[in-house]
Amino acid sequence: MESPGNMDSGTAMGKLQEAAHGSGHDYASGSPHIKHYGLRTKVSETLQEVIGAVIDQLGECRVLEVGAGHGTFTDHILAAGAEVEVTEMSRPSAELLQRRFRNNSAVRVTYDPEGVNSNAASGELHAVVCLSVLHHIPDYLSAVKNLVARINPGGAFISFQDPLWYSRQTRRSRLVERCAYLSWRLTRRSLKRGFATSIRRIRGIYDESSPSDMVEYHVVRNGVDEQALADFLQRDFDEVRVFSYWSTQGSIAQSIGERLCAPNTFAVVATGRKVVAVS
Repeated sequence: MESPGNMDSGTAMGKLQEAAHGSGHDYASGSPHIKHYGLRTKVSETLQEVIGAVIDQLGECRVLEVGAGHGTFTDHILAAGAEVEVTEMSRPSAELLQRRFRNNSAVRVTYDPEGVNSNAASGELHAVVCLSVLHHIPDYLSAVKNLVARINPGGAFISFQDPLWYSRQTRRSRLVERCAYLSWRLTRRSLKRGFATSIRRIRGIYDESSPSDMVEYHVVRNGVDEQALADFLQRDFDEVRVFSYWSTQGSIAQSIGERLCAPNTFAVVATGRKVVAVS
């Protein structure tokens, strides 16, 4: 494993990620796909299904997991039988991952303050996994293009927990999500911070030095264009599935929203990487 102590100081975004996700940070508290059993189960089942299919076809599966956090889903990738390289923009999280998996030869940890390091997973690559990642990358389509180019024929691309393109969300869903967010902030005794950042967001004013504005509220200001992403992946994979769902931090709001609200979040699963034509 690469030692964080010998790494580059990182980009501005990497430093903001470290400020927001420092030592002792609890990813589950603000990550619905980790916090809520139903969402977590959907992610883990999808990972095991897709990775299992790749192994059945190719006999192996080497996975690049971009932005692994504390390795919640790395465990499921390993359980499916894959080898995995995990990357993290936050140095404390990368160090924690190294400690967690230091005795597991199937895991390699890379500290990557740029978010998508072209040097990561330079060998055979059969799947890329991005969980709550794309909305942190300004030019996410170019990032996905670079990642897909490194996937072997027969491989897969999996992305979960990115906000739907805002113009395709209903006004009711957006309003409920904002209220649910503020309610969650109240439970964390940080309602003032929640109101302040919400007001700045409504006004379109962002502080590029603030973790609240650049990490919590994402670099992508209008959500992720799921249709553009699917259209791109269709060119390189035999099958592309996009499914949307409701997602918010609070447990009660999650339960109510699943029954009453239109989706605000999506996942995309692309399988059957096509053979690249040689010109």
